Amino acid sequence: MAKTRERIRHVPLRTCVGCRQKQPKRDMIRILRTPEGELKIDSSGRGSGRGAYLCPTPRCWELALKRRALNRALRLVLTPAEVAHLREYAQSLPAAGTAGKEAELAELDAVDKPALPA
Repeated sequence: MAKTRERIRHVPLRTCVGCRQKQPKRDMIRILRTPEGELKIDSSGRGSGRGAYLCPTPRCWELALKRRALNRALRLVLTPAEVAHLREYAQSLPAAGTAGKEAELAELDAVDKPALPA
């Protein structure tokens, strides 16, 4: 008797330090603290060192920087130059990816707030 079931492929999930939502690892951007203490954006996702993941949306990056979530996740204190570099990179991210998340957050806000009479 042959098995006809297809094997479901495991997709590794990571949590965004900005919005705290879990997403597939491939959809996230990894920030890396190397063993030498340098801060890098790890495009391969395989660099050695301590890493933190962020969604590819400027809003998540700003939340992470504002709440100092990257400092905690990477176990370091970001210098003003590093913060400026990360903000610059966040602004270069495409805004098209934020439409779904912004709509989802607006929907959650609408549930919490009663509608105003017209």
